[in-house]
Amino acid sequence: MRARRVLGAVLGTGVLLLLLAGVAVTALGVRIDGSSMEPTLRPGDRVLVSPGSAGRVARFDVVLLRGGRQDSLLVKRVIGLPGDKVAIVSTGEDAFQVLLQEGGEGPVLRVVAPQWTGRVHRAGACCAADGTRVPRAALRAVPEGRFFYLGDNPDLSDDARQYGWGAIDRVEGRAGLRAYPVSTAPGLGGRPVLEEYAGPLPP
Repeated sequence: MRARRVLGAVLGTGVLLLLLAGVAVTALGVRIDGSSMEPTLRPGDRVLVSPGSAGRVARFDVVLLRGGRQDSLLVKRVIGLPGDKVAIVSTGEDAFQVLLQEGGEGPVLRVVAPQWTGRVHRAGACCAADGTRVPRAALRAVPEGRFFYLGDNPDLSDDARQYGWGAIDRVEGRAGLRAYPVSTAPGLGGRPVLEEYAGPLPP
């Protein structure tokens, strides 16, 4: 009889903890709307923001920032930091080549993201002085206090190419964990890498 009571108490505690976890995810998790971050984040996913990450950016992190024409909450990936130079070059062979010169010095590298492969078909060039798209590619320096950001699904993302540089002080935090659906993998995945670039350089 006592064993049954103990088992019942343990099961009851487990159910209560699961309910509390569900409430916490719903209350604290940020729900993803739209497809601009697919396949990394899909509509309906919920992410938890890393504590103490507001007002900070690190290269290739996924962040939540206020911006756009409606000053809405955007979920995007950081590409260029203050002082970096960035460009997007479109050629007949590759419509979407994101270039980065770290700190504005040294070699110009290419940003390679696994989620872009086979998904980008719209040609486009960047950047204007404010970080938006331009008819002809140009390598631009990211101003102090700003950063360059893109969605993981570039064809369907409104990002710096439309809105210009992001403001670091408008970053509400870094998406540190996918809370729903639950994933055992650390981080969000899809993190880009930098590779050598041997193509022509924009001015």
